Amino acid sequence: MTASVQLAPGLVPNLSGDAPKVASVADQARSAAQDFEAVFLNTMLQQMFSGVGEGPFNGGYAGGVWRSFLTDEYSKAFAKKGGIGIADQVYRSLMEIQERANATPATAQGPKVL
Repeated sequence: MTASVQLAPGLVPNLSGDAPKVASVADQARSAAQDFEAVFLNTMLQQMFSGVGEGPFNGGYAGGVWRSFLTDEYSKAFAKKGGIGIADQVYRSLMEIQERANATPATAQGPKVL
């Protein structure tokens, strides 16, 4: 029986058997943007399902727990497949902020006029 290995945040498994490699900044930004959109969609879906009171899973505490799991999985699936466009905007903003942070002071101030 093999023990499962848990990687530190930001590390992705490498199938070649080498040491794990660090995920690129773009990959981390894309993942954060998708997670953000999934949280937004989850909130929206929970509000939509809050008034639903019919069906086989309508009863009590267990029905509420099941419904929260359902909306969570729906929101993750929607965000992964492209969602409603929030992740793309957030990703672009994150990358723009990253580029500004990595810019040299000469390029951050703009071209010098002689």
